[in-house]
Amino acid sequence: MLREINNQDILTLILLGCLLVITITKLLFPKRFNEFVALLIDSRHSSLYARDQRFFDIFKGLFFLNFVLNIALTVYLFIHNLTLEITTQISIFKYALIIAVLMILKIVFERLLSSILSIEIIVVNYLFYKTSYRNFTGLILLPFNALLLYSITPDKTLFLVIFIILAIIFFYGIFLFLKNNLNIFKQSFFYFILYLCTLEIAPYIVLYRFIVPK
Repeated sequence: MLREINNQDILTLILLGCLLVITITKLLFPKRFNEFVALLIDSRHSSLYARDQRFFDIFKGLFFLNFVLNIALTVYLFIHNLTLEITTQISIFKYALIIAVLMILKIVFERLLSSILSIEIIVVNYLFYKTSYRNFTGLILLPFNALLLYSITPDKTLFLVIFIILAIIFFYGIFLFLKNNLNIFKQSFFYFILYLCTLEIAPYIVLYRFIVPK
């Protein structure tokens, strides 16, 4: 069903901003950009850049910005179309800021915990795969958000389909990490499982119990 287009100036500017970020990234890093967009079918990006990692990387930073803005836009569209909560377009920047701060703090804490548990090598590689495929989902979200804004009327089924597609991409990246680092993973199996339970599983369980009423 086609939808009526209302005043969506801020939403349009956010989409244009994301396109600008992606364009700048391609201009600054043409070779790496082409390798990154082929992430699902070619492991070259992971093989080349997993070894040479820095805490702050302009390439990853630009894609992270695109990811945060698109996730915030998707959250806004979900709340605006499928809940009774009143929200404004400006709220997107609030959502983006909250998501960005929480993710950055989580990464810092993950690096700290990996150092304490002496599993830095495996966690650094894990974070690279996780952030790479997470940023890739931001690239996928951009056309989806454009369709939700200007063409398709959002409903629960559509949001569920989008979530499943993004989850499949993300967990595919985790699968590749486990496959490519099996020997290291076996050596630190206990501590890595402890790490996953502490920083990957527990936060989502707490969030679920907080959001879903008993």
